[in-house]
Amino acid sequence: MDAVPETNSRMTVTVPAEPPAATPAEITELRRVAVDLARTAADHVRARRPEVFAAGAQRDPVRSGVVQSKSTPTDPVTVVDTESEELIRTLLSRSRPADRVLGEEGGGSLAPDPAATVWVVDPIDGTVNFMYGIPAYAVSVAAMRDGRSLAGAVVDVVGGITYSAALGAGATATAPDGTEIPLRCTDVDSLEMTLLATGFGYGAARRARQGRLIAEVLPHVRDIRRIGSAALDLCMVAAGRVDAHYEHGLNTWDWAAGGLIAAEAGAHLVLPPAGSVARTGELVVATAPGIAADLLDLFDRLGLSAPIPD
Repeated sequence: MDAVPETNSRMTVTVPAEPPAATPAEITELRRVAVDLARTAADHVRARRPEVFAAGAQRDPVRSGVVQSKSTPTDPVTVVDTESEELIRTLLSRSRPADRVLGEEGGGSLAPDPAATVWVVDPIDGTVNFMYGIPAYAVSVAAMRDGRSLAGAVVDVVGGITYSAALGAGATATAPDGTEIPLRCTDVDSLEMTLLATGFGYGAARRARQGRLIAEVLPHVRDIRRIGSAALDLCMVAAGRVDAHYEHGLNTWDWAAGGLIAAEAGAHLVLPPAGSVARTGELVVATAPGIAADLLDLFDRLGLSAPIPD
């Protein structure tokens, strides 16, 4: 079954709804396309990094023209982000010209027509990691229809692992040698034993609030991880490498693919409506089902359930 947003006293949650206007065969094809697009873009990102971050650019990437700022000076975009998204847009214009694209760098919007397919693209999720050479950044591509993710792929650029899912068909991780592993989140049932991933926004006020809140969460869980890529965090929930992930202020492209992958691996999701933007500061959660109730109750008690706007 698909899911649509419903607002309760806690936050926006996904609940069962009517199946989407897509056949299983269509959804399978969308998954194939998402995987192909994400892998092709990841190959480009992998090849371009040593070229654009040559010695001079590495020392001063802003002056060299490799990096520019977006919402704040700490929110960067590189030439490779732009190239990666343009590559995906070009490939889609050739293979699926009737579809639309919503991308982090090139913009766009979700289609008002519920039968239209929109490709939601994060060309490099974890750009700061990419800049610094920290091996945790990914390309994320999802196919959405009527605000719902039908298929998605997240490629770990450095590791070469492809995470993918199709609605109702499960989630898998495919290694560079082609080995495919079904994904399933952990069976943890104790909040105290929960390994929790999170992330922080770019605005100073939001970051300060997030820092205070994470300090209150920490005594209640096993430990905290901050990887720097929400898409990879969501895939780690799916793969059982962390037990849950939460973050305020994600854009749709941050969770469109990874959220579906986590859900198809058995995770409980809390999502804002598709199309919501980072500045509203709404909460995204993906959690193993055995701790979902306790974790969300904790968030309620500590005030994490409320949005943290910029």
